[in-house]
Amino acid sequence: MNEWPVQIHVRTIKQPRLDLTYPTVSGLPDYRIQQYVNAMIWNTVQQLLKDQGYYDNPMTTVTATFEVKTNQRGILSLTLINYAFSGGAHGMTVNKSLTFDVQTGKLYSLAELFTPGSDYVRMISDQVAEQIKARDIPLLGTFEGISPNQDYYIADKCLVVYFQLYELAAYVYGILHFPISVYSLQSIVDENGPLGKMLY
Repeated sequence: MNEWPVQIHVRTIKQPRLDLTYPTVSGLPDYRIQQYVNAMIWNTVQQLLKDQGYYDNPMTTVTATFEVKTNQRGILSLTLINYAFSGGAHGMTVNKSLTFDVQTGKLYSLAELFTPGSDYVRMISDQVAEQIKARDIPLLGTFEGISPNQDYYIADKCLVVYFQLYELAAYVYGILHFPISVYSLQSIVDENGPLGKMLY
């Protein structure tokens, strides 16, 4: 197994209304998998631009960057961060994370981190609810729990689930992140998946 970090290259595109920085990967043993991972990153970059109206609204300017959250043990977890401004009081930031097994190229949904049929939604939701209370976050409504496909990334020994602007709280609170120790979820983690590789 390839234990060393994947090589990350920073790409930039500067054109009218767009200042874009995004990653590509290299050095993977299987070039087809490398191409697939890079295509998935690029497709997500394009989808974010589309969702934020860059192509449809000539008033929209976008500044986009990324953060690598995990690059070890054959797992690459990264977050694409887009800020779009179309006028008004403030712009809108959207985050989208991707977690890959770089051996296979598989892109993991949240559900796929856990054993099939496990009650991961409830277990994670309970911990998020505790953190909301402990951090005294004033919600826009009642917290009903995470969605089965909640946004997430992996950062070392933590699973971090997060909520977009206005999903839980007012704009001033930004994108809310909730780190959850992998060990607290150990009983339901798929040992062959990305979280399983972080456990040992």
